[in-house]
Amino acid sequence: MAKTTRDDDVAFIQALAELLAENDLTELEVKREYGEADRLNVRVSRATDTVAQVIAAPAPAAAAPAAAPAPAAPAAAPGNDGDPASHPGAVTSPMVGTVYLQSEPGAAPFVKVGDSVSEGDTLLIIEAMKTMNQIPAPKSGTVKRILVEDSAPVEFGAPLMIIE
Repeated sequence: MAKTTRDDDVAFIQALAELLAENDLTELEVKREYGEADRLNVRVSRATDTVAQVIAAPAPAAAAPAAAPAPAAPAAAPGNDGDPASHPGAVTSPMVGTVYLQSEPGAAPFVKVGDSVSEGDTLLIIEAMKTMNQIPAPKSGTVKRILVEDSAPVEFGAPLMIIE
């Protein structure tokens, strides 16, 4: 019977590895307890090279929206030292996932550059583990820049928008 449990564990670890790849995650850690003295601790992670590629992927995406709305770029530039994450009005990603700027394909975006938002208004959605997570505005203000593209992958702490 122990062999069956170990075969199940191997299948479970393979499923975790597939989940990691399918959702562009960098690491998963799971602890399973079968009884007082029988437990399984698993950590599945990607190689460092892959993580660097995933982190680098949003950078080109961030440049495209900033260049598209010409009036907003000069207004945001004086308060920005080149790193949007260090901007005092930066809204950063609370999780790893995929960004969606509207509620469904073809719908109007939650916000656009120049829109006024109130604290708690939904700015965008981040899909993580097949769950849609609404990201609220941390403060009231005006959306100065949108730093991500629709359907782009994001890492924890990545800048999403600038609100002033």
